[in-house]
Amino acid sequence: MTQIKQIDVAAAIAAGETSLGIELGSTRIKACLIGPDHQPIATGSHAWENQFVDRLWTYSVEAVWEGVQASVADLLAQVEEAYGVRPTSIGALGVSAMMHGYLAFSAEDELLVPFRTWRNTTTERAAAELTEVLGFNFPLRWSASHVYEAILDDEPHVSELAFITTLAGYVHWRLTGRKVLGVGDASGMFPIDPATRDYDADMLARFQGLVAARRPGLDVASLLPEVLVAGADAGTLTAEGAALLDPTGTLQPGALVAPPEGDAGTGMIATNAVAPRTGNISAGTSIFAMVVLEKPLESVHEELDIVTTPAGDLVAMVHCNNGASELGAWAGVFTEFAAAMGVVGGADAVFETLFRAALDGEADGGGLLAYNYLSGEPITGLAEGRPLVVRTPGSRLTLANFMRTQLYGAFGTLSLGMRVLHDEGVELDSMFAHGGMFRTAGVAQRLLAAAIGAPVTVGDTASEGGAWGMAVLAEFRRAGAGAELSDYLGSRVFADAAVDVAEPDAGDVAGYAAWLEQYEAGLAIERAAADAIR
Repeated sequence: MTQIKQIDVAAAIAAGETSLGIELGSTRIKACLIGPDHQPIATGSHAWENQFVDRLWTYSVEAVWEGVQASVADLLAQVEEAYGVRPTSIGALGVSAMMHGYLAFSAEDELLVPFRTWRNTTTERAAAELTEVLGFNFPLRWSASHVYEAILDDEPHVSELAFITTLAGYVHWRLTGRKVLGVGDASGMFPIDPATRDYDADMLARFQGLVAARRPGLDVASLLPEVLVAGADAGTLTAEGAALLDPTGTLQPGALVAPPEGDAGTGMIATNAVAPRTGNISAGTSIFAMVVLEKPLESVHEELDIVTTPAGDLVAMVHCNNGASELGAWAGVFTEFAAAMGVVGGADAVFETLFRAALDGEADGGGLLAYNYLSGEPITGLAEGRPLVVRTPGSRLTLANFMRTQLYGAFGTLSLGMRVLHDEGVELDSMFAHGGMFRTAGVAQRLLAAAIGAPVTVGDTASEGGAWGMAVLAEFRRAGAGAELSDYLGSRVFADAAVDVAEPDAGDVAGYAAWLEQYEAGLAIERAAADAIR
């Protein structure tokens, strides 16, 4: 993508010809401002963490707004410092966030219970019944599973229930007054009919029957947000919304707002993976693969979610609850050690060193196993997680083997899920990867190619990730003029994109296959640890 001159950037900022993407990820809230050429102008971020309260993973509403405001303030300050212009208006904006979960509100718009995130695995009974009755895989983290579990458990708040949404939908609602969702995010609440780009009417009617048997008078359709495809009118930034983004009052209302999306959808945008036979892998606190399908799958698979692109096309999603968090924790330990030794360089240098060391590790990890399960993992049937490093007395414990194994561990569950797609005969022309893990060029990308047995592409926006992808969706809302989303991305966003492709290395593939066989066998150890250690 060609850079525009600084004077053009300053002029675009002053004229409000920019688009802002905000993404609330699991460990970081990030804001990204782009110009009319889709190039990042500035980014802002704020770190946050979920809390485990009453055996449920949650974030407080106060933490949501504190983080959004901090990331926007960081971005505005960087824009002013770099270009001498502090934005007072933006052309368009959009919000994305971690998908699924459960935010429940009363008719008076009061939050009834703390936000239940995608990470919770307490909805097994509901998800199993919905999957069996509706003939469609309902993952534990989907909003429909959460609301039905609350009904099955006869939770007191259900009697006051009037509206449910996702985290992105909630933030969008507060910014615009509109209770809507982008179709990709909505597909993590309830199944979408690809013909109508709306909730599947037949399944919704059958779901209503299940609910009516236990809660007569509760209309499930009225609980759900309105569904919108990418580029649709999702409202404008209100005065109240502008004050939430920027309490200083500098940022003015009136910006066009794109339909709110999930992080899976923005990952597809950020990697130009919205056309059939393309896919992407997003690596963060969770790790997931999205593969755009040419046709529906033959069978229902518990390992696969069927969701959609932001345009409403069917996608098979392999979602693993546990991604790079444990890898990051170990990097933190090594960062502390480096500091104690008086080594200057900081966390970025430590990550670079550790990742590079992984390339020198034995292809099979030298007999080491690593499980990154901080929480439960439905794909492998684990309700709770216990991070583990396991080795035999004859294993080779070196830094290189340890780091290669930690990277393998981040991809282990994902490759088990991807195997199901392969068995369904799904074919891929390209697989893109994005997320902070891929900032160290050629390391995680190469090992991921071995793990999935397919070429992995990383673009020059890979580390910007979903916030940039959401900014592109906002610009599509502002300037797309009725274009097809895939055409818009191909001709106007990625036409000159610089990409790097890593082909699977035969030695890595063989080594990873041997490691994965041991990894599967060792899952019994992980189950025993979860049972024994509380």
